[in-house]
Amino acid sequence: MSENPILVTGATGKSGSRVAARLRAAGLPVRAASRGGEHTFDWADGRTWDSALEGVRAAYLVQVDGTRFVRPFVERAVRHGVRRLVLASGRGIDDPDYANDPGGVRDALLDSEAAVRESGLEWTISRPGWFAQNFSEGFFAEAVAAGELRLPGGDGAVSFVDAEDIAAVVVAALTEAGHSGQIYELSGPEALTLAEAVAAISTAAGREIRYVPLSVEDFVAEQVAQGIPAPEAAGFADVLEPLRNGTDAHVSDGVQRALGREPRTFAEFARSTAAAGGWSV
Repeated sequence: MSENPILVTGATGKSGSRVAARLRAAGLPVRAASRGGEHTFDWADGRTWDSALEGVRAAYLVQVDGTRFVRPFVERAVRHGVRRLVLASGRGIDDPDYANDPGGVRDALLDSEAAVRESGLEWTISRPGWFAQNFSEGFFAEAVAAGELRLPGGDGAVSFVDAEDIAAVVVAALTEAGHSGQIYELSGPEALTLAEAVAAISTAAGREIRYVPLSVEDFVAEQVAQGIPAPEAAGFADVLEPLRNGTDAHVSDGVQRALGREPRTFAEFARSTAAAGGWSV
């Protein structure tokens, strides 16, 4: 059993890369799978699935938003003898009013969760909120590095969760007993507005970074002026709706339940990122 690898899909992403690194640090065999990583894997290409699953004992599934590949993949995993699944899902999917969702992301996530629960395997579901790392290696990183974040985020608060905490929970669920059948909703220990989050980054980085709140209309217009297609700009504004509305402000207890400790604060994330050279000019 110890020689069978643990499959990590999305292994070049924010959570998958950290999960793979933590597993390797613990001396465990890892199959790091992605379209451009160590082991070629593509959710949209079923021909890559069997080689990813061969001999695997446990798998971390990081799905593509709005797609329904998880259910057939889980069926394939069962046939390959996989014993344990950890699914990356998202906060808010049990709330139909959480956000405008023209792309059907919520329904696809719900189907994925149902597929994992119905698989007959040991399963755990991770439901993280907004990643703190969106400011350092995601949606907001380039603007923050340039010194000004212009978003239609209003003054709603968000309980940003550190991807290191997400990875720690996932690794525990992949490798330890006691997590089967659990849904861990993950957040940081406090809710911050975008202005407060950017202020924390400014303090850690030692230079001024500004948050400029925009209306949805102004944001879309600015994006279009920069060459972004209008539907894509409007879709990104929809993604930010939970920030504007404060529907992601609540604090969840998943990190505490899974790990027996408090989650990292946003200030801790900002300090460690700055110390590692993040947001340097």
